[in-house]
Amino acid sequence: QVQLVESGGGLVQSGGSLRLSCAASRGKFSIDVMAWYRQAPGKERELVANINRGGSTNYADSVKGRFTISRDNAKDTTYLQMNGLKPEDTAVYYCKAEAHRYTDEDELELSNYWGQGTQVTVSR
Repeated sequence: QVQLVESGGGLVQSGGSLRLSCAASRGKFSIDVMAWYRQAPGKERELVANINRGGSTNYADSVKGRFTISRDNAKDTTYLQMNGLKPEDTAVYYCKAEAHRYTDEDELELSNYWGQGTQVTVSR
């Protein structure tokens, strides 16, 4: 099992900044990709950014140039630095981990895990 604990959400004015953190307890799993998703009221959950173990990143077009995802493999923690926040960034932000392990029978097990979510609200 992988457990993810998010922190850093809150209320901020338009143009402000927030930094989200997601700490993983991974047991015998290795975490390959860590990602941030968000879900606004009445909308589907969408990918914000992801980062693999080697540090390669992907961003949604809507956040490019404003958000930066990073990762500390030694701490099993990923961060999302959000600058230039806009009211349309308001959402619940979720951390996701794509992990793998080998079972006692030496079989590859792939699993996805989600955090509980943290609210980000950007006022006008």
